[in-house]
Amino acid sequence: MSGKFPLLQREEERDAEVTWEDQQRINQFSRLNIRLENLEDEYKGQKTEKEYLDDLATEIELIDEEEPVPYKIGDAFIMLSLEQAQARVEKDKAAIDSRVDELDSQISAITTEMDGLKQALYAKFGQAINLEKS
Repeated sequence: MSGKFPLLQREEERDAEVTWEDQQRINQFSRLNIRLENLEDEYKGQKTEKEYLDDLATEIELIDEEEPVPYKIGDAFIMLSLEQAQARVEKDKAAIDSRVDELDSQISAITTEMDGLKQALYAKFGQAINLEKS
């Protein structure tokens, strides 16, 4: 029989008993998976925000130096000088870069831990457990 997942024989369907430790591993994997999805969503949002700031920096360069620049902070806009707006954009970009680096590190650590749990759980339960994203 060829294919990605060979059919399991009845004996191979694992009569493995789920121990308390196994259940803890499964629960930990689930918690990590949820955390990973949240971090990935935040990562995408931060990358998008960085692109907006890059575009804003380009636009600000084209503005007349005498003209005040409306800059959004939260839900409000404040008027800043060109110099203040450029400084604020650079500060915000640096903060986003820092957060993206932090998210990269957290995502990597969680992925490594999940891989270890996957290996242990698949070793015991084989195809009787599915830990892949759908």
